[in-house]
Amino acid sequence: EVQLVESGGGLVQPGGSLRLSCVASGFTFDDHAIGWFRQAPGEEREGVSCISANNGKIYYGDSVKGRFTISRDNAKNTVYLQMSSLKPEDAAVYYCASAGLCAPGYDDWGQGTQVTVSS
Repeated sequence: EVQLVESGGGLVQPGGSLRLSCVASGFTFDDHAIGWFRQAPGEEREGVSCISANNGKIYYGDSVKGRFTISRDNAKNTVYLQMSSLKPEDAAVYYCASAGLCAPGYDDWGQGTQVTVSS
């Protein structure tokens, strides 16, 4: 059974940092790209970042460039999203998803982790 489990969300003040984790199981992790998405209430889902499989290509959404860093540890079947200089507009439920490539058509999704940015 394919599983993607996010963790690391929580409440943080503006300007603060959080690190999200996405632990995968049930498929060949090394062969898959992992993307991070977010969705705030009343908003459409937004692509945040993606890291490809073996060659490690990395993509960021314009709204998070320079503030978020994605990385992967294939030995731990885990992708991380380091979020810094957080803004209230970063508040959302963050999801990770797997795909063959960093492109539309993600196969499996996690249940999400809530990030709240507020003073």
